[in-house]
Amino acid sequence: MPIPDDVTGEEIDKDVKQELQSLPKGLAEDVSRNLVMVARLIDEDPEGAYGYSRVALRLASRVAAVREAAGFAAYASQKYSEALAEFRAARRMTGNVDLWPVMADCERGLGRPEKALDMAGAPEVQKLDKAGQVEMRLVAAGARRDMDQLDAAIVTLQSPELASNSVQPWTARLRYAYADALLAAGREGEAREWFAKAVESDKDGSTDASDRLAELDGVEFVDALVEDDGDTDTDSDRDGDVEVVNSEAPEAKSAPEAESEPAEDSIDDDGLDDVDDVDDVDGDEDDLKG
Repeated sequence: MPIPDDVTGEEIDKDVKQELQSLPKGLAEDVSRNLVMVARLIDEDPEGAYGYSRVALRLASRVAAVREAAGFAAYASQKYSEALAEFRAARRMTGNVDLWPVMADCERGLGRPEKALDMAGAPEVQKLDKAGQVEMRLVAAGARRDMDQLDAAIVTLQSPELASNSVQPWTARLRYAYADALLAAGREGEAREWFAKAVESDKDGSTDASDRLAELDGVEFVDALVEDDGDTDTDSDRDGDVEVVNSEAPEAKSAPEAESEPAEDSIDDDGLDDVDDVDDVDGDEDDLKG
């Protein structure tokens, strides 16, 4: 796949660069450039990122960072079977538990929320850092909602991290998920309060909390520059201001639909068996209860 000349491969994280040192120099450069493209495109063009990840995977399937990148690209493209296989492969190579929450979310994507809850109660969760534990809590709450257990989802999100006044990288998403669960349960007043708190903590606009808050307040922003079939312009029309009108708030978003395609084998040039049945991961996932 074409790669812009300004992409050198030096842009990748130093830890990934260190992993690639096991490859011949020219091959390492090719792989790193493809990984840079994955990182550039994964948010705006997931399918494009997925394409570059497959190239990197064909070149260096023995490198854990490549398997992880391929997993995230597949995950962003909602190819949950493939993503899960790649995450499992990366985890077996490194022994790292950091991917546990996103692996559980892949189970949700595959229509297996019960499995995600089993993983939420696994010993691996205790090995996660604080950010990982919060992420696992979000996944578990999502699984409860998938099962129409709204009250349980709300309780799952109630935690010291939610109650804390300090703003952490996960704060906005945690407050947003709590507000959304409250709204789904019909607790509109509380939902509005928590959407407002999410807005306060969402400095980089990682959520659409401000839009959801406006919807609850019955506010709609209309382009006042649109001509009104010859009617006399108002002052705000002439000035190009935004006119605010009332509208009804929409219903809360539903949980993501499960992937309907069967699990696909993962490309593995080194002979690793990365598509064992999910129930066989580490030999103990079936015994884990949330």
